[in-house]
Amino acid sequence: MAQGDGSEHGDQQQAIASWDLDDRNSNTLCGSMLVQTLAARGLRQAVICPGSRSTPLAVAFAACKTVATLPCLDERSAAFFALGVAKRSRRPVALVCTSGTAGANFYPAVIEAAMTGVPLLILTADRPPELRHCHAGQAIDQLKLFGSYPNWHMEFPIPSPDVEIVRSWRQMTHHAWDRALYPHPGVVHLNLPFREPLAPTRQPELAAQVAQWSLDGTPPPPAPTHAPTAIALPPHPPAEGVIIAGLAEPADPVAYCRAVARLAATLHYPVLAEGLSPLRHHAALNPQLISHYDLILRDRTLAHDLAPRWVIQLGELPTSKILRQWLTATDAPRWILDPRPDNFDPLHGHSHPLHVAIEQINYTTPTLTVSPYLSQWQQAETAARQYLDRTLAATEPLIAAKVPWILAHHLPPQTPILIANSMAVRDVETFWPPSDRGIVPYFNRGANGIDGTLSTALGIAQDHRPTVLLTGDLALLHDTNGFLLTPQFTGSLTIVVVNNDGGGIFEQLAIAAYDPPFTEFFVTPQRVNFAHLCAAYHITYHRITDWDNLAQHLTAPVPPGIRLLEIPTQRRTDAQVRRQWLQNWPGC
Repeated sequence: MAQGDGSEHGDQQQAIASWDLDDRNSNTLCGSMLVQTLAARGLRQAVICPGSRSTPLAVAFAACKTVATLPCLDERSAAFFALGVAKRSRRPVALVCTSGTAGANFYPAVIEAAMTGVPLLILTADRPPELRHCHAGQAIDQLKLFGSYPNWHMEFPIPSPDVEIVRSWRQMTHHAWDRALYPHPGVVHLNLPFREPLAPTRQPELAAQVAQWSLDGTPPPPAPTHAPTAIALPPHPPAEGVIIAGLAEPADPVAYCRAVARLAATLHYPVLAEGLSPLRHHAALNPQLISHYDLILRDRTLAHDLAPRWVIQLGELPTSKILRQWLTATDAPRWILDPRPDNFDPLHGHSHPLHVAIEQINYTTPTLTVSPYLSQWQQAETAARQYLDRTLAATEPLIAAKVPWILAHHLPPQTPILIANSMAVRDVETFWPPSDRGIVPYFNRGANGIDGTLSTALGIAQDHRPTVLLTGDLALLHDTNGFLLTPQFTGSLTIVVVNNDGGGIFEQLAIAAYDPPFTEFFVTPQRVNFAHLCAAYHITYHRITDWDNLAQHLTAPVPPGIRLLEIPTQRRTDAQVRRQWLQNWPGC
């Protein structure tokens, strides 16, 4: 993820020069110091959950004119909304809650942000030490509440009319901002204890004290930029190699695609691009793109003939189980490029991590001669694409797996789209064709959970161009409290929900043959009427009747607000047709 834009230093100077601290009492003083310091560093969005102990923070954010504040009743929804805003903006977003279990509801989003490198600033208000561990009410152990997931966590000192305490709030807030972004974006948790009075009641003597303090400060310098790095690969790579481009949400998708294309052109390697990679949506930038590897590798003869002797992996592996099994079977040396320090080899193979981003490298190996290997991949790609296009175009009933194919052909260029987990992300990987429409995919593939799907999409769409969410019924229903954000939402979100009355992904598992308990405990049918659900939240609803009907809704002008397009399908039919399509591919 990008680490802020070039305007941050100027923003800091302007904000610091106009500091106007709230000196009504110690709590308002420290609260306003924290908020104005964050605003000076570039904070532009805060999400506030209601509560008493967090009053000084809510008051300070409400008074700050440079930070947009949004109230949210449900803490889990608030956290995923903040995650969505931070994903798109690539700036830290502040998330505020009261003491007690409120902060615990942030945990799923904290895990997702930590695992995908999204910058979040978690501000949990707390009771002072004398009211902890004594059943004072709404008090739990909030220290290290999120375990090892944050980049940094710290409890601030209790506010007091002491200049050193106020300066410590300022300094630790600066450090919190830095740790949310550098050396890798992630989560920072600040636990903030407050004594009474929590309301901004006046402490008469404080204003005179503050008037004598010197609290001005010079903003930290901008973060250093990274110069290109020569990548340390062996000097004589074999001609039979592949580049695997996994999940990616780069700040500049075009620059990312061009960097991959340069490496691929040098090596004459095919690029196997995940459906969540920008490469799939900027196909003209890389003529060596392979999108249908999941289908190609189901042909055993092709899988054998295309076995690589060398693999370059960019970021996390794609979702495809077929691809992962193929990599395990071939066990070729795998060079993994990602700037984060994580282990990106769940296959535990012959892998070599190189902690650098593809955009930051100058590859030094001489250009290889063209081999038949790349041509074999390209011929297989052409055949697979023709087979899928022919098969999908001829399919008239509403089938879940055809939805990504329709979206790829009819979404307006540059549409942001959040792909939900479970079957949606798998169908996108297998059936979304390459194009040059510049679609911008987003995803929560850190922990791969279905929690927070709707709220994340709302965060991405907030004050942004019309956005789409592709989801199954269970993933949407798991986060219906996200609809509570509707009154505060300023943007346009189209929810495309495939309603097959339960967890369609479980139809792919061996447990599907055992019913009971399969339907009751795995599929978990919900029987929710989506038209009634939308009416309860004053959301526009449309039931899709055929593919032309869906295409018309996707291409029509999109009004502000939220609309839901329900695509009713049959779960078992979805699974049977999907299986039939894959099994009818030559060689399967």
